[in-house]
Amino acid sequence: MATSGKVIRCRAAVAWAAGKPLSVEEVEVAPPKAQEVRVKIVASGICRTDDHVLGGYFPNIEFPVIPGHEGAGIVESVGEGVTSVKPGDKVIPLCLPQCGECCFCLNPDSNYCIKSHFSESQNLMPDKTSRFTCKGKQIHHFLWTSTFAEYTVMPEYAVAKIDAAAPLDKVCLLGCGFPTGYGAAINTAKVKPGSTCAVFGLGGVGLSVVMGCKAAGASRIIAIDINKDKFAKAKELGATDCVNPKDFTKPIHEVLMEMTGLGVDYSFEAIGHKDTLTAALASCKPLTGIYIHLKVLPSNFSTSQQVFMLLYQYSISLIIHCVYFFPFLGWKTRDSIPKLVSSYLEKKLNPDLLITHTLPIAEVNKGFELLRAGKR
Repeated sequence: MATSGKVIRCRAAVAWAAGKPLSVEEVEVAPPKAQEVRVKIVASGICRTDDHVLGGYFPNIEFPVIPGHEGAGIVESVGEGVTSVKPGDKVIPLCLPQCGECCFCLNPDSNYCIKSHFSESQNLMPDKTSRFTCKGKQIHHFLWTSTFAEYTVMPEYAVAKIDAAAPLDKVCLLGCGFPTGYGAAINTAKVKPGSTCAVFGLGGVGLSVVMGCKAAGASRIIAIDINKDKFAKAKELGATDCVNPKDFTKPIHEVLMEMTGLGVDYSFEAIGHKDTLTAALASCKPLTGIYIHLKVLPSNFSTSQQVFMLLYQYSISLIIHCVYFFPFLGWKTRDSIPKLVSSYLEKKLNPDLLITHTLPIAEVNKGFELLRAGKR
């Protein structure tokens, strides 16, 4: 392409400091170095984790930074040594890389990678420099993806090539939220046919859990949220019951116990609040219940005596997966994301139903307002 090897000037949503709105700026995006890929981002979802970044929730994120990690785009150019993709390929950036060489990638039972943010800072590229500048200042990367930029640069092992027929404005959801929620049911919990599931929180991840539970053959899927506007979509995606805790004077776990007799087989917490974490634990069936935590642990959370007593009393299996650190539950990303895209094209998956609004990059802050208002 004509831009290969050159600096590209484009728009990006920059977070200059914690607690401030994003600012859409002209940024310079340097060419990719060896083993790197520069991608033209066509579409990006907004994830609650991006909102946590803006709020300064994560002390290891450095400002200024370009957030975004749920995108899809087209390879513009590649650096020396890149062999898995070429200019013109459609790709999904991976906020959980798959280097293919570390002990975790070589373990068939793990989808972790030593190159992930949990082990290695992704505020800069692996050579500890940035490919972004704005107004003469270095801008940090986010999870090596930074999909709130019209062009971004990533290591080759943080990019998955997908089918050329894929609609990028739809499959961008496969960059984080959908495979995390769907995988929590299919891969992590291994929901069994005929079982009963409770899903706390009906955002994008929670609704994806609902889809995963339905695909696994659960006979009863109880969707819990204080926003009743979420219920129609939850039922469309497979929920059999919808419960608003505000409609009851008793604790929600007691309500679920009355609905199910002994509790649910699988309980998924997709909110990240201390109270719902405890309620989701208490909703599990004694001895055999499995609890899966999907969201970033709340800042006021501590492994309190109450939580330990619940685990001891009911012998609940506890599985904690914080989305920010460890998304894509059970999927080896570079291997699995192209397969998920193929399943989407074959109409075996329909994450389109999760899309509520489509906005231009200039209105990115409006997107976050909708997110915070529970309208997405």
